[in-house]
Amino acid sequence: MHKFLVALLLSTFSLAASAQEMGRTAPKAEIFGGYQYTRFDGGTNANGWGTAATANFNNWFGVAADFGGAYKSQNGVSFSNYTYTFGPVVSWRHNPAFTPFAHFLAGGSRASASFGSASASDSGFAMMFGGGVDVRATQRFAVRALQLDWLSLHSNGASDNNNMRISTGLLFRY
Repeated sequence: MHKFLVALLLSTFSLAASAQEMGRTAPKAEIFGGYQYTRFDGGTNANGWGTAATANFNNWFGVAADFGGAYKSQNGVSFSNYTYTFGPVVSWRHNPAFTPFAHFLAGGSRASASFGSASASDSGFAMMFGGGVDVRATQRFAVRALQLDWLSLHSNGASDNNNMRISTGLLFRY
């Protein structure tokens, strides 16, 4: 009888722990906004902004829409590059203090340059692969401590594959 009570007690504790773990679900949506630094192939460095919205379908899988803008002015030439990409996000939510994630995003880009009254622009395909880590501040807010992406741009038959993007900012969880 003593062994039965110990087994029953252990089972009860394991059920409670399992229920508590199941109660840790992903937020339905996450909205990010912050600073972005982009290093383009050829050595051009650009500062800008990044924003993203992620819909989480379960505790580990979601779909993101990511938008960013990078700007550089040098020797009278103003350059801007905008990306709009979409794709799957995989998150590891086993620690309530931080959430590592990885994503693969594809979509488009628009680059433009101007010098005085002359300007040119081009649109093409953009693809990103990367990830980062979000650090919890409160139940609803987190800090995206780091997001690092490899960025590939394709337009007019040319490929620019050696680009890197680093982002940091705030995350609102709904």
